[in-house]
Amino acid sequence: MKNLETRYLERLSDLYPTIAAASTEIINLQAILNLPKGTEHFLTDVHGEYEAFSHVLKNGSGSVKRKIEEVFGNTMSARDKKSLATLIYYPKEKMNVVRQTETNMEDWYKVNLYRLIQVSKHVASKYTRSKVRKALPKDFAYVIEELITEKAELSDKESYYNEIISTIIRIDRAEQFISAISELIQRLVVDHLHIVGDIFDRGPGPHIIMDKLMSYHSVDIQWGNHDVLWMGAAAGQRGCIANVIRICARYGNLDILEDGYGINLLPLAAFALKVYGDDPCSCFKLKAADKADSEEMEMNLRIHKAVSVIQFKVEGQIIQRQKDFCMEDRALLHRIDYEKGTITLEEKEYRLLDDNFPTVDPSDPYALSTEEQEIMDRLERAFLGCGKLQQHMRFLLSKGGLYKVFNDNLLYHGCVPLDQKGNLKEVSVFGKKYKGKELYDVLDSYVRKGFFALDEKERQDGKDIMWYIWLHPCSPLFGKNKMATFERYFLAEKETHVEKKNPYYTFLEDEEVIERVLEEFGLDPGKAHIVNGHVPVKTKDGESPVKCGGKVLVIDGGFSRAYQKETGIAGYTLIYNSYGLRLVALEPFESTEAAIAKEKDIHSETVIVSRRTDRCLVGDTDIGRELKEQVLDLERLLAAYRNGEIIEKL
Repeated sequence: MKNLETRYLERLSDLYPTIAAASTEIINLQAILNLPKGTEHFLTDVHGEYEAFSHVLKNGSGSVKRKIEEVFGNTMSARDKKSLATLIYYPKEKMNVVRQTETNMEDWYKVNLYRLIQVSKHVASKYTRSKVRKALPKDFAYVIEELITEKAELSDKESYYNEIISTIIRIDRAEQFISAISELIQRLVVDHLHIVGDIFDRGPGPHIIMDKLMSYHSVDIQWGNHDVLWMGAAAGQRGCIANVIRICARYGNLDILEDGYGINLLPLAAFALKVYGDDPCSCFKLKAADKADSEEMEMNLRIHKAVSVIQFKVEGQIIQRQKDFCMEDRALLHRIDYEKGTITLEEKEYRLLDDNFPTVDPSDPYALSTEEQEIMDRLERAFLGCGKLQQHMRFLLSKGGLYKVFNDNLLYHGCVPLDQKGNLKEVSVFGKKYKGKELYDVLDSYVRKGFFALDEKERQDGKDIMWYIWLHPCSPLFGKNKMATFERYFLAEKETHVEKKNPYYTFLEDEEVIERVLEEFGLDPGKAHIVNGHVPVKTKDGESPVKCGGKVLVIDGGFSRAYQKETGIAGYTLIYNSYGLRLVALEPFESTEAAIAKEKDIHSETVIVSRRTDRCLVGDTDIGRELKEQVLDLERLLAAYRNGEIIEKL
């Protein structure tokens, strides 16, 4: 029998059947290794804020403006640079505005076409022609390739290139061409996108963000606790379903479910109106000031309370079913004295702000009423049967995970659970102990089992783990001692609302602890970084996103408007290009309309986290290491051709 290496080389020879083919590929790969590395863009905690997210994608956290500055420097006014940047972000919309005031559109087209071509040349210069060619818009691929590969010193072709521009304008294709080349610039400015968790909840457009990500050229996703919550709901986990609906109701975003995903909430609404129609539901006020006087808000209040009570019931059922989760302290309905309207927590009695529980049977408080059971049955079928939701969740599964190691950066959303001494905390998952990387890996595997396992119990455990990841004290994506949802609704005493963070957050400046975390994931503490989301950085209070001398970068995006009063800004993004790491502080995004009409960009301030004296090349990256291995394999194939071990396929 042939040895494994010979069999592998024979398979490789199918791809490179001759000495010439193998040699050409070696030359090509060696050349690629010496190109500058592509720009990585890190975003986190997007929380459904589609407009701000879309704008930051378009401007590459200021990368487009920097490219314009590099190309034109002092040869263009600040006003013209701003206008050109807006054109690149919103080409069609910007041209609609320009046409209303510009008297000579032909000249405007000509000037801006030449400018866009210069920017395109600059952003394409760090890539191979092959990679640029694959990114070219189909309708104008040949023309754009001709124009962006033009060499300034070739005067013989000057009239040729000028005629291309003139003809584009004469045959009325200028606007389509400008749109195509603007989108190419956006595409080439960022080579790879990292989403470090929490696409869902709070904002109105997570489904739109998911559509955008599914069409993005290169992306990975580290799941946040809100993402895993939606994944659990899509898998039919009832605790997750109830939480998803409750949060959508709380933020006035039920239309995400109804319009975005086509999930019918009418039975729930009818039930809520019937049971809580006379209830003011004053503890369930919405975080949606723009709907303060609407009838829709009145309905949402009742839906909010109805689904919250259902949530507390189904969560109690999960806690009873999954004894290994050790969450008995979070089953609260049996601790209520329904006659007195009080609850006893940690041997202290508290008065409830709302004691109207018409569907709760005090003798069996976690049992759903007949109507509640029917509603949950229908909702479970709706979530499982929603094609668009299932498509989005499959995308999260294929492109995502609980963490990622990429180019000497460790990416995760929440925290690595630690004990009080800063050591990795041992966590029990279905009777076995895990910590650090092993904990992440086993939880990740159970999430996938919740969708794909054939064994019914294993699949149910996987579904329940998604709920566990959402709110368990030992979950690396939650990282607090409890989720005080019940207390925040029903109790006035602020001490009951406190959610204590995992010790991880107290050790963010402890170099020894952070280095242990990096080593746990196989990284060199001397050059690696942790890129972390989940907890907003309170910049207005003087907090810095750069921790532990630059080893930890907390970049909670702060896109959610709900957080911006706490943080003072719209959070941070991170750019990692061939020159180093650049942290970008964002101001709140006004609107897409303002970005177009007033040319208002998201103003960003930049902090250089690390800067290289020499540019980082493709050969220094993870992809570079893979390419080097391919080169070695091809060199072995070449040797096999030359010594007669493998025969060329001429």
